[in-house]
Amino acid sequence: NYPGEVADRWAYRDGSGEVGVIASVTEPFCDDCSRARLTADGQLYTCLFASIGHDLRAALRGGNTDADLAKQIGAIWQKRDDRYSELRTRATKDGLGLPVIDPQRVEMSRIGG
Repeated sequence: NYPGEVADRWAYRDGSGEVGVIASVTEPFCDDCSRARLTADGQLYTCLFASIGHDLRAALRGGNTDADLAKQIGAIWQKRDDRYSELRTRATKDGLGLPVIDPQRVEMSRIGG
């Protein structure tokens, strides 16, 4: 219903609501992903399955302008190589097994996933 939406949605027959499913592992959307999350402690995560974030706290507290922050976030986004769901799906389809999940990866509850 909006650019970048990743959920498949089904409406209740009576029109009282809907159910949406985001199947990021079985139907990855890494190439079209436009989502990032910023934690309360200033870490920017460019993937729900990330093991590390990018520290923006100093920039946020250091008096940077909005333009400075946009430039820094843009540079992080341009260099991102998060493709966990894509790689997992490819490996599974090719019979290679699942990639190893980093035991240090951030929990989705921490980044609002």
